[in-house]
Amino acid sequence: MNYKEKAKDIYYQLQQDKLLDAFDQYYGNDIIMTEPRGTRTGKAECRQYEEQFLASIGEFHSLEIVNLASDVEEGVTFIESVMDVTFKGGQRAKMEQVAVQRWKGDHIVHERFYYNTEQ
Repeated sequence: MNYKEKAKDIYYQLQQDKLLDAFDQYYGNDIIMTEPRGTRTGKAECRQYEEQFLASIGEFHSLEIVNLASDVEEGVTFIESVMDVTFKGGQRAKMEQVAVQRWKGDHIVHERFYYNTEQ
C-alpha cells in the first residue's frame, strides 16, 4: 500500500468505528501530533488523547474525505475531511479539518491538524 492508500484506510477505519485499530497500525512510537490546541508527543500520550476524544462522542453521523493527496517522494499525505458528530452533552458539531501526515516507512511520525477553533 502506498501512503495515499494508507491515509485513506485510516479514515475508512474511522468510519467503521475502528480509529484506535488504525492508530495502532499506522502511527509510530515517537509520533508527534500538533493542532491549534497543543502538541502531544509519543504514541501513549497521543493514543490517550484519541481515546478521550472518542469517549466524548455520543453519536457519530458521518465522515467525508473531501480531498486526499500525497507526495510519495517526501512521504507526506494531506487529507481534508468533514466529520459530523453529536457529543455526549448533546452538542452536534460539523468539524472540518485538514491533516498533514509525515510518514517514515510504514508509520506516521508527525501529524498536524489545521482547523478553525471558533464556534
